Amino acid sequence: MAVSLPNGSIISIGSAVGTAKATTILTNASTCVVTSSTHGYTSGDIVIVVSGWSRINGKAFRVDNETTDTFELEGLDTSNTTIYPPGSGLGTVQEVTTFTQCSQVLSSSSTGGEQRFLTYQFLEADNEVEIPTIKSGGGINFEVGDDPTLAGYIAMSAANDDRVARCIRVVLPNSSKLYYVGYVSINKTPTLEVNTLMRVAATVRFLNEPVRYQS
Repeated sequence: MAVSLPNGSIISIGSAVGTAKATTILTNASTCVVTSSTHGYTSGDIVIVVSGWSRINGKAFRVDNETTDTFELEGLDTSNTTIYPPGSGLGTVQEVTTFTQCSQVLSSSSTGGEQRFLTYQFLEADNEVEIPTIKSGGGINFEVGDDPTLAGYIAMSAANDDRVARCIRVVLPNSSKLYYVGYVSINKTPTLEVNTLMRVAATVRFLNEPVRYQS
């Protein structure tokens, strides 16, 4: 058992990406192998996945064990063919080539991701029954000290304006990394409270659950 504090965590936004590349095979295996002709990726690269498999669509994974035309999506087990129907996972991959730190973060909180349930009761029963349906959309809300010259502010502002989903990386103090893909928005009007730091509010709304690596 272990507990930890978030102090020292670093939030970064994917501020540049490469060309999206088509995938021609995604295997059903304990570690998914992707075929993409002459992809050019190396181990450790982060790629955003667009796929017919909804469980991985809109997620970011780390590349591992690459060859000229194939690579693994580190940590992704696609051996369950009910969840990952063979041949249905094709789409694209796109490398995140640059991450820009969102500095001067004053506060952050997560939102959404709660399990929702369908409640029913048979006429002859004394108790209701709940069965899981979907989870609510998740996201992060955070406030940053107002400074429109910061690289992170500029990157978030660009994402706000073009409304193209970005990869978000959170590096925790123990070196674990969380990767999200989602839409970023920023309220460019700073707070104006006497004797309080001027700040702006930023939000990220995720396309899917995070991918976490321990180092």
